[in-house]
Amino acid sequence: MNPREKINLSVVVPVYGCGSCLLELQQRLKKVLQSITHRHEIIYIEDRGNDDSWEIISRIAKKDKKVKAYRLSRNFGQHAAITAGLSEAQGQWIVVMDCDLQDPPEEISRLYQKALEGFDIVLMRRKNKKLNFFRKVAAAIYFKLINSFTTEHLNGIYGSFSILSSKVRLSFLRLNDVNRHYLFILKWLGYQTTSLEYEHNERFAGKSSYSLKSLLTHAFNGVFFQTTVLLRWIIYLGFIVSILGLISAFYFIYRYIYQSALPGWTSLAVLILIIGGFILISTGITGLYIGKIFEQVKNRPLYVIDQIIKERERQ
Repeated sequence: MNPREKINLSVVVPVYGCGSCLLELQQRLKKVLQSITHRHEIIYIEDRGNDDSWEIISRIAKKDKKVKAYRLSRNFGQHAAITAGLSEAQGQWIVVMDCDLQDPPEEISRLYQKALEGFDIVLMRRKNKKLNFFRKVAAAIYFKLINSFTTEHLNGIYGSFSILSSKVRLSFLRLNDVNRHYLFILKWLGYQTTSLEYEHNERFAGKSSYSLKSLLTHAFNGVFFQTTVLLRWIIYLGFIVSILGLISAFYFIYRYIYQSALPGWTSLAVLILIIGGFILISTGITGLYIGKIFEQVKNRPLYVIDQIIKERERQ
């Protein structure tokens, strides 16, 4: 590729545990990208999986000058890998997609044509999401948690498969949130956004790297660290507990004056447990926020690149 030639379309693919999919993915990507524009690039970000993904990507990148391969120093997570890919992309338009071929590369043509109509962000909306029962349950819990505590109202029919304009990419990279979610950031950025519907495929090979535990952890981080709603809830609950305590105080004073009897130890123990539990929970939630603030202010990089294979390394 001529270094002075402006790239029209970049494809960013975060890779984790997709070694068995990569050759098929590369073949299909090349076919569709060549039909759109010869000024394209493919960027693989290998997020330190436990398979042979890096070896396969390395071979692909050494054979194809339009492929750039990056390996992170450790597993930083999908959203950090997407950020790494966006920071290296040079295209006027950037497609983000998963590596498992559940998102058909052939849909990139539709994405690109829709973006050219004047949209800065085009999201792909899954028509029939192909997941096993376990993943459906895990995904349902994940989005229920997210939507219960935030105002974003994310929907499980959307994934990372999308196309962004270069100005959206630049705006995205200005955000240095440690706890980040790709769709959260796109929604926060705004811009002209639309969506297209597509048929979600079965996974080409292997199995998903997202377990129920990892999905719940991801939802937990989204609930706690994409919004301060829980801190507001603590204030509301504090008022409720205070009002209930005041009502109880009037009740006990009334019984003492008019019935000449002190309330039993049971009511006192219950009140202590309720108030003590509320204090512990609210302190713990506040502590979690403080801990995340500590992580953020350390200002560490979102990711570290260990190895790179691109055009100048081939020469």
